Amino acid sequence: MAKLTTEEMWEQMLTGDYPRLHRMRRMWGALPSPPRCKLCNAPFRGPGGVLMRAIAYGPSSLNRRLCKWCIRAISKQPGGAEIEISVLFADVRGSTGIAERLPPEEYSRLIARFYGSAAAVIDDWDGILDKFVGDGAVALFIPGFTEKDHAANAIAAARSLLERTPWIPLGVGVHTGTSFVGAVGEGDATDFTALGDTVNTAARLTGLAQAGEVLISAEAAAAGGLDTTGLERRTLELRGREQSVDAWVCKESEARVAA
Repeated sequence: MAKLTTEEMWEQMLTGDYPRLHRMRRMWGALPSPPRCKLCNAPFRGPGGVLMRAIAYGPSSLNRRLCKWCIRAISKQPGGAEIEISVLFADVRGSTGIAERLPPEEYSRLIARFYGSAAAVIDDWDGILDKFVGDGAVALFIPGFTEKDHAANAIAAARSLLERTPWIPLGVGVHTGTSFVGAVGEGDATDFTALGDTVNTAARLTGLAQAGEVLISAEAAAAGGLDTTGLERRTLELRGREQSVDAWVCKESEARVAA
């Protein structure tokens, strides 16, 4: 059998077809307990977590959703592959005004609470938290980690996030498309992330979502089998894009019903 190229290896790993990673996920999955490394499935808590830390599989300080072993492996095999994924952006609406009204420490606690809620929801739906940016969160839903249902999981996570955070005004966007996913950067500045128009479109959608709304692109809705009965449809002009984007609107009350 011919040796895989770096891109082929990444593609198989990200789509769940890489035999070695598949074996590791089954093996580590038999040990308790979640949360787990999003790549190899190594447990971070319970008896399994103790064992993983003893053999240097504990959470990485660079990305707590990945273990130290996977981060090292990624840094040794820089690169990635173009695959279809779903991207979720969530952003606090009116954060400047909120920050003006609250003492800095209280505002910090509010944003920290949002971070915690977002991380928990993303974990629940097998997404990987890409980053927190100011008052926003970015999550990737990748086929190899979500049993191929990445779009459905991203939509469910977005609706669940609205349902769980009535105490803060959020706008959320979800988009599905082809993106470059892999290890980006050089040396110690390497990170596991996604790049491309799919990520940018999700960010632009989020910017147009009002407080208490999820904007789900037509592409994400189709890929995720979204039941659009009773949902509003909008045609949106996104900054930096020549073509308009069709999106379905799910509001906070509808998210509670769906949850």
